[in-house]
Amino acid sequence: MRWPADDAELERAQAELAGAPPAPWRAVGAPLVAGCFVCFPRGSAGAGARGDPAWAAAATASGPPAVVRGAAGAPYRPGRLALREGPLLEAAVRALAERPDVLLVDATGRDHPRRAGLALHLGAVLDLPTVGVTHRPLLASGDWPAPERGASAPLRLGGGEEVGAWLRVAARRRPLAVHAGWRTDVATAIAIVLAATTRRARTPEPLRRARHAARVARAGDRG
Repeated sequence: MRWPADDAELERAQAELAGAPPAPWRAVGAPLVAGCFVCFPRGSAGAGARGDPAWAAAATASGPPAVVRGAAGAPYRPGRLALREGPLLEAAVRALAERPDVLLVDATGRDHPRRAGLALHLGAVLDLPTVGVTHRPLLASGDWPAPERGASAPLRLGGGEEVGAWLRVAARRRPLAVHAGWRTDVATAIAIVLAATTRRARTPEPLRRARHAARVARAGDRG
C-alpha cells in the first residue's frame, strides 16, 4: 500500500481500510513496543503548510531511536493527518534497528470520520499492529474512568460502537485516550499502553522517547 497523494485518494484509501478485516493480533510473551512521533517548527501559527520542515522519530523503551528529516506533505487538518505525516512516520519506523511487534502512534484509529485514522493507516502500510494514543478523542465520547492507575472507560461513537477507551495510566491524573488501530481491539490497546507506561510518566515510554528524539533533532538543526 502506498500513501495517497490528495484528498480524493485519501478518502478512497480510508474507506477501504475501514472495511478491511485483518486478522486480529494478540501479544505473545513480552512484545517489542515502539512509538513514533513527528514535530514541526516551533512557533508556527495556524495549520502549517505543505513543505514545512519536519522531524520524525521512532523508538522502543531502550536502544537508540531512529530520526528522519523531511517535509510535511500537507497542512494540518483533522481526519487527514495521513497526508501531512504518514510517509515521515513510516520512514522513521523503518529506520529502527529492530522491527517492533506493535507500534504506538500519536493519532486515532477507528475514532475518525471515516473510521480509519492515521494510527490504523500507518499500521496497514507497515504491516504492523498499531495502537493510537492521544490526549483526547476525535469524535468518540465517554465518561472518565475511576481515579486509580489501570482504570478504563469506553469511548464510543454516536452509534454506540466502542472504538477506544479513556485509560488512567497514573493515579488521579488526566487519562489518555487509547485507540484500537490496525489489527488491535480496545482491550489489546489498553493492555499494551498500560504495560508500556511507567508509574512516573503519563506518556508510554516508547512514545515519550520518540517525541524527545524528534524534538532534540529539531532543536539541534535550528540552533
